[in-house]
Amino acid sequence: KGHLMREVDALDGLCGRVCDRSGVHYKVLNRCKGPAVWGLRAQIDRRRYKENMQREILNTPLLTVREASVEDLLLAEPEPDHPGKCQVTGVVLGDGSTVHAGSVILTTGTFLRGMVLIGLEMHPAGRLGDQPAIGLAQTLEKLGFAVGRLKTGTPPRLAKDTIDFSGLEERAADNPPVPFSFLSEAVWIKPEDQLSCYLTRTTPKAQQIIHDNLHLNNHIRETTRGPRYCPSLESKVLRFPNREHQVWLEPEGLESNVIYPQGMSMTLPPELQEQVIKSVPGLEKAKMLQPGYGVQYDFLDPRQLTASLESRLVQRLFFAGQVNGTTGYEEAAAQGVIAGINACLRVHGKPPFIVSRTEGYVGVLIDDLTTLGTSEPYRMFTSRVEFRMSLRPDNADARLTHRGIFLWWLLQRAALPGYRPLSHTPPVSAGFEEAGCVSQQRYEQAVKMRAALEDGIATLKSLQFSISKWSQLVPEVPISSSRRSPVSAFDILQYAEANMEVLARAVPEPLGKLAQWRELAERLKIEAAYEWCVANQQQEIEEVRRDEALQLPEDLDYFAIDASLSTEVREKLDSNRPQTIGAVSRIPGITPAAIVNLLRFVKSNHQKTDKLKALPQTGKYLAGKMYSEKVTSQRQIPAELSEEEPESTFVKTPL
Repeated sequence: KGHLMREVDALDGLCGRVCDRSGVHYKVLNRCKGPAVWGLRAQIDRRRYKENMQREILNTPLLTVREASVEDLLLAEPEPDHPGKCQVTGVVLGDGSTVHAGSVILTTGTFLRGMVLIGLEMHPAGRLGDQPAIGLAQTLEKLGFAVGRLKTGTPPRLAKDTIDFSGLEERAADNPPVPFSFLSEAVWIKPEDQLSCYLTRTTPKAQQIIHDNLHLNNHIRETTRGPRYCPSLESKVLRFPNREHQVWLEPEGLESNVIYPQGMSMTLPPELQEQVIKSVPGLEKAKMLQPGYGVQYDFLDPRQLTASLESRLVQRLFFAGQVNGTTGYEEAAAQGVIAGINACLRVHGKPPFIVSRTEGYVGVLIDDLTTLGTSEPYRMFTSRVEFRMSLRPDNADARLTHRGIFLWWLLQRAALPGYRPLSHTPPVSAGFEEAGCVSQQRYEQAVKMRAALEDGIATLKSLQFSISKWSQLVPEVPISSSRRSPVSAFDILQYAEANMEVLARAVPEPLGKLAQWRELAERLKIEAAYEWCVANQQQEIEEVRRDEALQLPEDLDYFAIDASLSTEVREKLDSNRPQTIGAVSRIPGITPAAIVNLLRFVKSNHQKTDKLKALPQTGKYLAGKMYSEKVTSQRQIPAELSEEEPESTFVKTPL
């Protein structure tokens, strides 16, 4: 989730910056492992976050904010050159008024036919105290969207002044705290003013109360799928009996008296929730301010979306967040920034902004959803990512910020008051893509860091001594005698005991200035540690990119094409509507032979359909062994497919 936050920030999303101005507890998880899987985490002051976010939104130029319920969509005849039965032209509000739009993004969260459950009680709500979206849900169903049902829950809230923290495990925040945003030099709060979190655990008595009262809990008896990786306390007791379960007591703000007991989500009747709470060490006298509750809601099968998050059924209609079957907050923010970018590009008639699996966690998230779908709330993990050595939280700006620049947009900004030209405007051929979402400040910061990294690495690699000389300069670093001399400073930096401070003390000139910039020094250390791994992954990354460059026509009729494909394969292709050959290889049940036959058909019909956007320069195809569970060997396309098409081009996406 922290990786996604960094990537949203790299594309100039707000949440990272607002987090750095609103947190009360910052901590990097997984420090005992490598930087590629470090997890940035923050406990947020709820009131402060809302105030800072609203201030940013309400002061955004040209943005109009209206508070209203959306009950229906305005629809019109479809555009002839895009798939879809109709196109959206705006929304109908609860008071009957309309808002016209060139694109519409639905981020309904848990509100589509939302139902709140506490014990045996059920009442319509998307969140406690808020009405659900019924009319919109009915509209989407009438349009033919495949709709499913998911559930989630939230724990009871406790009064801080009624909790005994004296016997609990205290977890202090990091000093210094690590900011989420690349634009933040530091977070708003002093390290010593941060609040601690506390760890307690459930007892056998809590398990007994839950077991004895399952008949009073509709939510847990429902067959609707809930979150696998952050389940309710009832689910954990049933799935993992006779165990202690962790409960983290997290503060909701500096001045707040509310404690959020993470890991204690439950939907028992309120009086039974109080009994469970009082059975937990430290909570014997705790006062419950609000009971926990469950929410059941509609979600749309995300396989009905393209990689830009635009609907295949309704043109110009985009979906983002929990409505696509994901868990909340970070996954929702990542989808939101991509949907927002693409909705804007769609209005301007520009090509969509697609982040591939080789470029970011957000690319993996969207590809998993739109290719494989989900039957339970989808949560992002580092283990879902094939190239996590390359897709680290520290280099999200290097991977994505440069793709966020839109030269046309910059030219338009030149007409705005107070605009000053960039000092490092890239040429059109530099590979900068058309997202149009990155500010001048962020772009210049990314250019500065990129140049500093390149110069720093070059300086470190140019500084070379013999092993014996290095052993004298940095005796604390156990340099292997088997290494070939001379050894560069960049090679020495790969050792766990070495860092830029150690090297700067040994060789003040020219390394002293590199060590003074703390963020640069840390990133140089990480680049050195992963140099070998990233170099080894590069060939595999290029293989995946080649597969992703082989795009399929959007309106391909898989039941009508003259290709050697089984009925099962045709049904899977028609259901999933993959956009690339790479996406085809990730669909469960699609065999390597089917991929080759499909590629044969598409290439042989390229000139007639004139819709295949990219073809390979050679006649060879590697069947995505890094990310396809079904393919374990390389396959070649038959010789008759190796002839070059005159207009064929091989599209590569810059890292």
